[in-house]
Amino acid sequence: MIFQVIHKTSYRYDNFVSYCHNLATLRPRDLTGQKLLDFDLQIKPTPSELTERTDFFGNNLTRFSIQEPHNELKVIAKSYIDRDFQAITERYESDACRGVTMQQTINCLQKVTPECLDAKQYILESPLIRKIASEIRAYGAESFQLNRSVFEATKELMTRIYTDFQFVPGFSDVATPLHTVFAEKKGVCQDFAQIAIACMRAVGLPAKYMSGYIETLPPEGKEKLVGADASHAWFSTFIPGFGWVDFDPTNNLIPENQHLVVAWGRDYYDVPPLKGVIYSNGNNEMSVSVDIREAEFEVSE
Repeated sequence: MIFQVIHKTSYRYDNFVSYCHNLATLRPRDLTGQKLLDFDLQIKPTPSELTERTDFFGNNLTRFSIQEPHNELKVIAKSYIDRDFQAITERYESDACRGVTMQQTINCLQKVTPECLDAKQYILESPLIRKIASEIRAYGAESFQLNRSVFEATKELMTRIYTDFQFVPGFSDVATPLHTVFAEKKGVCQDFAQIAIACMRAVGLPAKYMSGYIETLPPEGKEKLVGADASHAWFSTFIPGFGWVDFDPTNNLIPENQHLVVAWGRDYYDVPPLKGVIYSNGNNEMSVSVDIREAEFEVSE
C-alpha cells in the first residue's frame, strides 16, 4: 500500500522576523515494513542555509536558517511511503512475541548485548518523563506482574488508557506535566503515549515514543476532507528475542498500515516535527494540516 503524505505547517508573525533557525523532523524513516519512496521539502522564504543529518536515534533531521525579514514561514513536506506491515503483525501471534514474560525481559536487560544496550536507554528518565508520580506508578503496576507476558500486559495497559482517558484537543501542550494529564484523565495522543511510557519505565521495562501519521477514514458515504488527517503519536515496547512492538492507546489498537512512522525517541522532546528560535517580538499564529491518501508512484529508471 503506497501513501502520499502532505504535511503543511505555517507561521504568521505579528511583526517581521529578522532571523530564524529551525530543526525539522519530517522525513519518514525506512524500516522493516515501511520504505520511503520519495521526499520533498519546500520552505518559504528560501533558507540561506540548509543541511541534513541523522540524529542519535537514526531519525532524519533537516536544519535550516532564514536570514531575511519575513512575517510568514511555510514548510511543506511531501512524502511517498510504501507500507506493508501485514507480515510483521502476523508474527505478533507467535510464542516468540506473546510468550516472553516481564521477568525474562528484566533478566535479558542485565546482559551487555547490542540489543539490550539499545533497549536500556528507553528505561531512563527523559526530558518530559522524569520523577514519575506515585499515582502513575501504581496505575502501571496493575497490569504488570513478573510472570505475565509483556505483550499481553502492555496490550491491557493500552486498553485501560483508552478507556480511562478522554481525548480533548487543546487541553494540554508540550509543557503540561504528566501528573496533570493523569489527574484530569484527558489529553491528546502525545499525552497518552507518554503516560504509557511512564507506566512501563516505572516497572523497569523499556518503552519509546513513536511519532508519525495516522490515516483517518471518512464516514461511510462521505468524501475525505483535505487536511483531515493528523500527526500522531503512539509507543513501542521491547520484547527480547523478538524486537519492538507498537501500541496505540489513543485508538486502542496495534498499528498496522494506517500508521506511518516518521521518527522515534525517548519522548516528544526528541522528535517534534518542527522547532526553532526566532528574532522578533509580538505573537505568532501556527496552523498545521496533514493529508494522507493512497497513491500510485512510478519509480524512475
